[in-house]
Amino acid sequence: MKKKFLKFSGMLPVVAAFVLMASAACAGKTLSRPSNQSTMTSDSSRTSFFQFTVNSLDGKPVSLEQYRGKFIVVLNVASECGYTPQYADWEKFYEANKDHVVVLGFPCNDFGGQEPGSATEISSFCQKNYGVTFPMFEKVAVKGDTKAPLYQWLTDPAQNGWNTQEPTWNFCKYLINEKGELVNFFPSKVKPDNVDFLKALGM
Repeated sequence: MKKKFLKFSGMLPVVAAFVLMASAACAGKTLSRPSNQSTMTSDSSRTSFFQFTVNSLDGKPVSLEQYRGKFIVVLNVASECGYTPQYADWEKFYEANKDHVVVLGFPCNDFGGQEPGSATEISSFCQKNYGVTFPMFEKVAVKGDTKAPLYQWLTDPAQNGWNTQEPTWNFCKYLINEKGELVNFFPSKVKPDNVDFLKALGM
């Protein structure tokens, strides 16, 4: 029995490596709402993005209902990440398309402690370094047991209809359509010029 255990134990690093590789592969995937899924009712309290009111970066309540009729890109952002320069990419995209697409930034400190700043520090950083004008909101948790209600909705299929994927790192993207339905998840590396992202927007 001892020899068998030792033999199995020797395989543990290999198994662990396989699991990590599989997780990394999954983390880099773009996910889409199943095409055969029936359309959700826009007035459902369980399935609509527009049910939520969140606090802006300066602490004022913002009803997401005001974005009805536009595509919405939800970003979890951070100031000290390798992906932080994407602020410039998403600001440029927002400025060019804000008549029909809105970008919403949610700072979070869940990945490597890469957003340690206060609301004032985050606002100053974004404006000074990247000229961010798209809406920014209070820092929230985006994964685990303490994640904000909006991110609970984004990652619970009982609420959004299909998706379980939490953000895997900073600058993951959730795409919401004009009716408040979650339609896509895009990983951190995806930028606004990504072909699949633009296709999802019909661009």
